Amino acid sequence: MPESGRTKELPPSLLTDPEMIDACRVRDFARIFRLVKARAGIYPSMIARQCELTPSRVGEVIAGRRQLLHMDVIERIADGLRVPGHMLGLARRTWETPAALVVAQREQPDAVEVNAAPKLLTGLPGVEVDSILALAAGTNPSPSTLRALRSSIEDYWRRDDEHGGETLRPAVVGQLRYVEGLLKDHRPTQIQNGLYGIAAELARLTGWTFFDARRYQQARAYFSEALQLAKEIDDRPFMANVLACMSLQATYQDKPADALALVSAAQDQARAETGTTARVRAMLAMREAFAHATLGDRKSTHAAIAEAHGQFERIQSHDPDPAWVSYFDEPKLIVDTGIAHGRLGEAAIAEPLIADGLAREDPSNQRGRAFHAFWLARTQLQRGKLDQACHTAIEALVPAAAVSSERVTGHLREFYEQLAPYREVPAAVAFEARLRAVLPPPGQRMPSSMST
Repeated sequence: MPESGRTKELPPSLLTDPEMIDACRVRDFARIFRLVKARAGIYPSMIARQCELTPSRVGEVIAGRRQLLHMDVIERIADGLRVPGHMLGLARRTWETPAALVVAQREQPDAVEVNAAPKLLTGLPGVEVDSILALAAGTNPSPSTLRALRSSIEDYWRRDDEHGGETLRPAVVGQLRYVEGLLKDHRPTQIQNGLYGIAAELARLTGWTFFDARRYQQARAYFSEALQLAKEIDDRPFMANVLACMSLQATYQDKPADALALVSAAQDQARAETGTTARVRAMLAMREAFAHATLGDRKSTHAAIAEAHGQFERIQSHDPDPAWVSYFDEPKLIVDTGIAHGRLGEAAIAEPLIADGLAREDPSNQRGRAFHAFWLARTQLQRGKLDQACHTAIEALVPAAAVSSERVTGHLREFYEQLAPYREVPAAVAFEARLRAVLPPPGQRMPSSMST
């Protein structure tokens, strides 16, 4: 049945109801149609339209005067009412897998050149932007200009957490080009260094938005640009931060050796700067734990986790932490510790840690909450807690639907694939039904209840 002709999905509570399961098992369509009418509000005329049957035929079935035995009719009913194939003894239907989990493919891994000299990008917006920047050549930025630019960056990061970076990227790249234009003129050292730092942060943010979209080549190019800009002012902690971002990206590309090399380089940069704070060192140690865990090195992972917690305990309220590391608070430390254990397959240790961190996480960080909830669901599934895992995953769909992030979709896809052996279990049926409602096929609007 075409999507345009479908008026309603059956609620998960009906698909998992023992009476509905039994009616489908014996193909008692009279009972099925009555349940659909009573529990889903889909009346016989609507059933007929959705299943390509005549209203009189549906009426005869409900009255017990006709049986439906032909396979093509049973398949039309399954597709029209969205009854999972296994419930009616059919093969899995094509619509049971949400389109978003099929069409979005992972980008092919790219080579990571740890020691390659980064170069400034040349493929950024063209003549129109350059012409505008030429008009602003006489601009004389002041300390207040720098403060305004840094404030906008903080706002970009906040919006990135809440909604994803896809729609932010044009504005961020435009501002990066603007600041780079200002750098062409000679200015007082304090202003010039401030502009370099701002440009480096804008380049890192741009790289992050590409990374979040799993467009890894573009992400690496902008991360490399951020490294070069930070190097101009010898900002080693920020260089460490960028290298740590690249390390995290390498774990997503299934390149654990590169991840470890990059985070080791990040820690070298941090050690070369005496002013590197304990919070920065704790964050870097946790990234190292991720790299070791991806390699499957249990001993080194546990040592890096211990180092992260040891550094975190040394944090003082008066530490001059850079703004870019403020996100690494206690809930983030706890949830990342759980994820590191989860990467090692230590689900019994990981589950309570991730649950604790998630419970204390900022509600506005939609992407983080989605990531961590799917991680929690995965650990619960590994521990055999199928009902609880599916319930957690259903709750994760709310923040997942609110943010545009291919990384979130990737985590959802991984959990969905891990559910494969349990497709016929009621909890998994309920999760899939909710998933289809939240991730409709391309061209359909997301239900308003899930878009807020």
